[in-house]
Amino acid sequence: MRNAGSEIVLRQVAHAIVRRTPRGSLSRAAASSLARLDDHGPERITALAEREAVSQPAMTALVRRLENAGLVTRHADAEDARATRISITEQGRATLHERLAQYDTLIGEALDRLSDDDRASIAAALPALENFVRTYDFH
Repeated sequence: MRNAGSEIVLRQVAHAIVRRTPRGSLSRAAASSLARLDDHGPERITALAEREAVSQPAMTALVRRLENAGLVTRHADAEDARATRISITEQGRATLHERLAQYDTLIGEALDRLSDDDRASIAAALPALENFVRTYDFH
């Protein structure tokens, strides 16, 4: 059974986090692509483009910028010599984890402003939210 307010609240949480995105060298799409590469290993540009819901030319341009910044590398695809795979570099991983630490700080500060009861309610909901993320495949 769905609670109509759930969609609204989850959308508001997502938007609040996006609005507070730390300003810096990484766009949301760049950070998300680096996170995908960090979590799942090398990917083809087409798979990254599909994941980010952008065109292949847009992802190619993003990967080129990330490569020029030293955050990713391209290498031949062992299964298809015509294709390349994109991998995150150590510098890319460090940049990503710095960005994630900034998010953690912002979210922690927001949680600190809540009452003990509200924090306990959020903690109690974490297993369901983790399942939601897995089911929705945000990450």
